[in-house]
Amino acid sequence: MQPEDRELAPLLRTDVEQAIAAFGRRLAAADYSPRTVSASLSDLRQFASFLEERKIDCLQGVGREDVASFVASLSESSGSPTHAVASQAACREEGDGIGLRPYARSTVARKLSVIRSFLSFCEDEGLVGASPAAGVSSPKLPRRLPQVLSPVQVGDLLEGIQGNNPLQLRDRALFELIYSSGLRCQEALDLRLRDVSFESCEIWAKGKGRKVRVVPVGALALEALERYLREGRARLGTGGTQEEYLFLSRTGRRLSSSDVQRRLARYLAQAEVPIGTSPHTLRHSFATHLLEGGADMRTIQELLGHASLSTTQVYAHVSAAHLRKTYRRAHPRA
Repeated sequence: MQPEDRELAPLLRTDVEQAIAAFGRRLAAADYSPRTVSASLSDLRQFASFLEERKIDCLQGVGREDVASFVASLSESSGSPTHAVASQAACREEGDGIGLRPYARSTVARKLSVIRSFLSFCEDEGLVGASPAAGVSSPKLPRRLPQVLSPVQVGDLLEGIQGNNPLQLRDRALFELIYSSGLRCQEALDLRLRDVSFESCEIWAKGKGRKVRVVPVGALALEALERYLREGRARLGTGGTQEEYLFLSRTGRRLSSSDVQRRLARYLAQAEVPIGTSPHTLRHSFATHLLEGGADMRTIQELLGHASLSTTQVYAHVSAAHLRKTYRRAHPRA
């Protein structure tokens, strides 16, 4: 138990907001990203507003039916009388949008996951007898196959990033690395100079839950990185930046995900790639191309940093779809 949380344990009626604040401190202490902490607290404040609307002001008053009702209200019209007042402020804060439309099932599942983690934390801290979220089921999510580029399309995109100015050198290195190592966009942006080893051809990537994994880097990505560090990075900002991050913005500061999306859009306009391609498409393509090249699922799981093999198995479906398409195109009597 964290020192600042001990004051909660003796309380007979633990205030919901007080427990949420303690949970936020626990996430921060566990080195979760500021974005994850902020999003989790926003979801929990929305839940707290819902409880307040039901005249529940302490954790001991929360029951399984309250959690289930909250989930149901998210899945129904957000303008419903019991939910609209409770959720409008929280929804505006987190940018989910509100009106008469229900939340997407993926959003509902995410919010329920945060509530489960919060109530499990409360159970571990002795603030509730048992988590009231136990047994509340998540909405069934449709299985969507991730968008994947062909090796030729990836090559066209990356080879199309040409030029000698610092931004072009940085962009080529960034997108080569994301595809070469299967990184999430934020993982690439979180990299520091010390996380790259040219000697061992590896990087140390910090993924979800701040778990660090060692990932190999291909020759072309290393070549692009080396050139960016040699000819481009020092020319960004003042040229004397003290930033430790690998990828810097025009002003010499840490590069943001919005900058990456905007820069990628420039190159997509020049390449023959599908609409909707994102940095995450390169990660999906990395996994699919490995599988089609003979890599086993466990290896791909480790490289992607997935906690569960079931998450990785979606690429088996992508690969099967590719095989069927190739069969129909190549077989004379398909």
